Amino acid sequence: MKRRDFLGLLATGAAVALYSKVSGAGVFGIGDEEKEFPVSYTEAEWKERLTDEEFRILRKAGTEPSFSSPLNEEKRKGLFICAGCKTPVYSSDAKFESGTGWPSFYQPYKEENVETSTDFKMIYPRTEVHCATCGGHFGHIFKDGPEPTGLRHCLNGGALDFQPA
Repeated sequence: MKRRDFLGLLATGAAVALYSKVSGAGVFGIGDEEKEFPVSYTEAEWKERLTDEEFRILRKAGTEPSFSSPLNEEKRKGLFICAGCKTPVYSSDAKFESGTGWPSFYQPYKEENVETSTDFKMIYPRTEVHCATCGGHFGHIFKDGPEPTGLRHCLNGGALDFQPA
């Protein structure tokens, strides 16, 4: 790496950190760890309640490999609920095949059951979607979905459980 490239990368990181400090956004997303949610546990309690994969995704904002979740292929009518607190977050009625390898929805079951924040993990801002009840990370929202919203809620199946109708 050339010195100029390194200094440019360093300057970009400093700009993101400064923006984060000024705006209240964390370098790795808005600091949900500071927000209190209706369902809240210590890290040790979450580790007891969740599988290792659920903990990595929901509590550490991890991403599962594409095409690895059985929920990507789920076609039955029902509700997708938060694996951490069981809040209903997405309906099969809004699920569509995005071709990305992750369960995708064009809207949440109830708007008040999910929240969004700005995520800077990839340096550029992305819209993260998480559970409004426990703060668990679900995935991200992109503006390339179908009508009627034009949005794609691209979710980790490991953050969800399915309740058939």
